[in-house]
Amino acid sequence: MERLILIKYGELTTKKENRKMFIKMLADNIRSLLKEYEFKMEYDRVRMYITCDNKYIDEIAKKLSKIFGIHSIVICYKVDNNTDNIKNKVKEILSNIAFKTFKVETKRADKRFEIPSMEFNNVIGGFVLRNFDCKVDVHNPDIRIHIEIRPEGTFIYLNEIAGSGGYPVGIQGKGLLMLSGGIDSPVAGYLALKRGVNVECLYFEAPPHTSLEAKNKVIKLASIINEYSGNVKVHVVPFTKIQEAIYENCPSNYNITIMRRMMYRIADKYARKLKCNAIINGESVGQVASQTLTSMFVINSVTNMPIIRPVACMDKLEIIDIANKIGTYETSILPFEDCCTIFLPKHPVINPDINKCLLYEKNFDYESLIEETINEIEVVTNLKGEDFSDLL
Repeated sequence: MERLILIKYGELTTKKENRKMFIKMLADNIRSLLKEYEFKMEYDRVRMYITCDNKYIDEIAKKLSKIFGIHSIVICYKVDNNTDNIKNKVKEILSNIAFKTFKVETKRADKRFEIPSMEFNNVIGGFVLRNFDCKVDVHNPDIRIHIEIRPEGTFIYLNEIAGSGGYPVGIQGKGLLMLSGGIDSPVAGYLALKRGVNVECLYFEAPPHTSLEAKNKVIKLASIINEYSGNVKVHVVPFTKIQEAIYENCPSNYNITIMRRMMYRIADKYARKLKCNAIINGESVGQVASQTLTSMFVINSVTNMPIIRPVACMDKLEIIDIANKIGTYETSILPFEDCCTIFLPKHPVINPDINKCLLYEKNFDYESLIEETINEIEVVTNLKGEDFSDLL
């Protein structure tokens, strides 16, 4: 009789011919996450089993809850498909739990087992009633006794830990996330990861106009996102020269539009260098002047790379709810300036004219500035080793 972790797949169970590829990617991601532990993994088209040292089992189950591609995690007991063995294990489990009401839920996947599911509910229910001071409550029980009878054995458990759902990270390729340090872009990164996109982050800094604290804040946000992936890097773009050139050579009401166009040009070139298949950002339709549909069209026109906007049609409260759930909100609201808030005009254009943008951009040699900037990008990979406690 062994205690183990049972993993139930999420959305990937809708796949047919290529399901094997999705499951293999999930298995690889789990091995990467649990590389510090000794464990054994077995899996098939329906579920996955992990056996490990019992003292680490709860710790590992908690880590697995942040792996995309998993519907739920169960710490369960495995016994032979024998009624007496099942009864004995149920009695052993319940002896350590305080409860007054219960419900039995049996799933009989192994049709060779002689007792049908509903009938076996009654068998185990009667056994529990005879051995414990309790009663049945099918609507709101204190505990649910789950019994899954499968060809490889019977699995008994009381609770399921919710997984993160989605697809295994990496199955959809790689995207470059424009991570600003606000509330929206970390949520966009999380949602892209959930759809199986591996994420690297691009952050624009403009010292001395932006501070080291602002940079560290973004690295902290990336480290939180990294808990769902383990492969996140931050690429820090020195944007000062370009931003100052825009401020000096373009009308103030077009500063934000042209700045965003420059950011997209850099993101496009750098994403191709990193072999990313898309650019990801936290733009939400109508939220600010640069995120009206007209602005998006004008800004987006500098690239033909796919732009993924996971929060585009969410309202702010929906985005904040997700930020709180994944743990980025408190860091996102720290009051440090970023490139999008410095040099902010009083009346930014909300319906920019693309021809005016092209005209104003001729006032300075942005192409050479972009090449120089890309060559000076700093790559931060040590997201776990930094101390950000002074920021929180």
